[in-house]
Amino acid sequence: MLIYPNVYLRNVQEITIEFLQKNKIKALILDVDNTLIDYQKNLSDSIIEWVKDLKGQGTKLYILSNTNHKEKVEKVAKTLEIPYKNLAKKPFKSGFLQVQKILKEKPENIGVVGDQIFTDVIGGNRCNMFTILVDPIDRKDYWYTAWKRPIENKIKQKFINKSTKEK
Repeated sequence: MLIYPNVYLRNVQEITIEFLQKNKIKALILDVDNTLIDYQKNLSDSIIEWVKDLKGQGTKLYILSNTNHKEKVEKVAKTLEIPYKNLAKKPFKSGFLQVQKILKEKPENIGVVGDQIFTDVIGGNRCNMFTILVDPIDRKDYWYTAWKRPIENKIKQKFINKSTKEK
């Protein structure tokens, strides 16, 4: 089902090298807002360390963001030393497929990481990539995201309940 991720985790730091190897993921497409930075645009030291560790182990990383604030994404990308694309128009396929071409990986070897079902998860699923839904870093959201959260939270809870029953 397009609205369900392959995996739900509390935050990006739960994505370890072992997790990536187990799921045959060689590259990650990362969202920015509320996935890597909070509402105030803070990038934590723990995320910087996490990125450094993954890159050190050979994981390819790429930022794909819907934001039209290029400077915000560019600042995060420069700090983390990874390439980026803004104005991605997620969940449309084009941004994901452009990044896939750049990463030179099969879709099943690419993980899409984000805090939103209607952009990150659906977009990644439409491209047959491995989707990883994480909780938003901050409770505060931009207006264009806030109205979707209650719906996404219901879907997320249904997914969690379904996953728990299957174990």
